[in-house]
Amino acid sequence: MRTLGDTHDTALLRRLNTRAILLALRQSGPQTLTQLARAAGLSRQTAEAALSDLTERGLAREVAPTEGRAGRPARRFTFRAEAGHVLGLDVGPRRILAMLADLNGDVIEERRLDADEHTPAAERLVLAERAATACVEAAGSARGGLWAAAAGTSGVVDRSGRVSVSTIVPGWTGLDLAGQVGRWFGCPGFAANDANLAAVAEHWRGSARHVDDLVYVLAGYRSGHGLLLDGRLRTGRTGSAGELGGLPLSGWEDSSVVLAEAGRDAAEIFEAAREGDEQALAVVDRLAHGIARGASALVLVVDPELVVVGGGFSRGGESLLARIRAHLAEMCLNPPEVTLSTFGEESIALGAVRMALDHVERERLGL
Repeated sequence: MRTLGDTHDTALLRRLNTRAILLALRQSGPQTLTQLARAAGLSRQTAEAALSDLTERGLAREVAPTEGRAGRPARRFTFRAEAGHVLGLDVGPRRILAMLADLNGDVIEERRLDADEHTPAAERLVLAERAATACVEAAGSARGGLWAAAAGTSGVVDRSGRVSVSTIVPGWTGLDLAGQVGRWFGCPGFAANDANLAAVAEHWRGSARHVDDLVYVLAGYRSGHGLLLDGRLRTGRTGSAGELGGLPLSGWEDSSVVLAEAGRDAAEIFEAAREGDEQALAVVDRLAHGIARGASALVLVVDPELVVVGGGFSRGGESLLARIRAHLAEMCLNPPEVTLSTFGEESIALGAVRMALDHVERERLGL
């Protein structure tokens, strides 16, 4: 007679087998049943049962046989990345960016809307919902529903996705941003600090793919730091980890003050610096000093492998990086490698895509 424990063990084993086949499907293109069984370390019969389960759930499908081969071709199967979608949002003070991605994390739709730093919270949310809805509608309902959505924004965001402190976006403090995003589409919603999500994006598919200990610097009109240790985002007890803006560091100049004194915006300064303008080069050096000053506080504590510079100032390119490296060498015992963000100002929305996809993989795909 089968006991309750036997039934539980059988169900668990079935889930583990299905998970193994799903992982094998996602790791490469179309594969035969034999190839999937070998990759998952399962018997052909067990692999076939797991594949049948995935097909019924809409997560796998058979693909057309390869033409031109003699004899009966082996059946091949692939992961249905289009079975569902995830949404990533960057709700910033001056811009809103929405990205819709499939279950592989590949972005299939984008929408951008300009905003004003003085836009009230209610109006900013309307703009964000409009951009997000445009992405979802452009994809079409036939391509699957929205399985999760996440948003990145300036300020301190706690673990529940509520903005606990925001000094740059008016009316943002106290906003349940995660709940708001989830209600728009009736799906699980999440929210996190912009620099933290940018760090996640760089570690996922960007400049930090090869490291596990990372300091990300969001530099520009928006500023902040993201920290990954052992490949995991570290936000601290309240979500305030890396919020160095209130720390009275000697010589850490506000970039907006530096640019105001120069009488030119960042784009003009960087362009002039590339042409050898001495005044612009001096301004770039001051900006680099401020970035290095902030980053050094984290570098000296965690000794990371890499510092990634993103945000609007990443347009400064190698001329900015060279000065950051020089200043970090003066401030740190063992300065790490410093590089530019792969995704620039798109990294926040992409990190939000990864955050939403993490939930889907954990809760709906069993990964």
